[in-house]
Amino acid sequence: MAEVAYYTKEGLENLKQELQYLKTEGRSQIAKAIAEARDKGDLSENAEYDAAKEAQGHHETKIAKMEELLANARLLDESKLDTSKVLALSKVKIKNVKNGATMSYQLVSESEADLKAGKISVSSPIAKGLLGKKVGDRTEIMVPAGTMEFEILEISR
Repeated sequence: MAEVAYYTKEGLENLKQELQYLKTEGRSQIAKAIAEARDKGDLSENAEYDAAKEAQGHHETKIAKMEELLANARLLDESKLDTSKVLALSKVKIKNVKNGATMSYQLVSESEADLKAGKISVSSPIAKGLLGKKVGDRTEIMVPAGTMEFEILEISR
C-alpha cells in the first residue's frame, strides 16, 4: 500500500494538471511518434519504432504512478493546523547555532519540494529533525556534512 502524502492546494492542483497533460497531450505525442516510425517500413528492423514503443511504456508507467500518488494524496487545510509546533506545511525559521545563519523553509510533500522556493520535503533529514519541535527548541540534525545544531525562531502557516 502506498504512503499517504499531504499537499497544499497549489501542489495538489499542479499534480492534477500534470496528470491531465500526460493523459492527453503526452499520449498524443507518443502515438504520433509510433505512427511515424511505423510508416518507415519493416517493424522487425526499425529501431525508431522500438524506441517509440519503449517510450510509450515509460509514459504509461509514469501515468500509473501519478494516479496512485493522487489516490493517496490528502489536502491539508492550513487554517486548522496547530502553529505551536512544527508539522507538515509549517513555515519555519531556523538559525544555525554555530554560524548564526538564519533560514526559512516550508515543509511540504516530497513531490512539492523545491529548495529554490524554500520548500523542503518532510522526509528530508532537516525536516525530520524539526518535526514536533516548538519555538525556542534546539535540535541537532545529522546532515551529509555532519551534525548541525539549529534553533527554531518562528513557526507559521
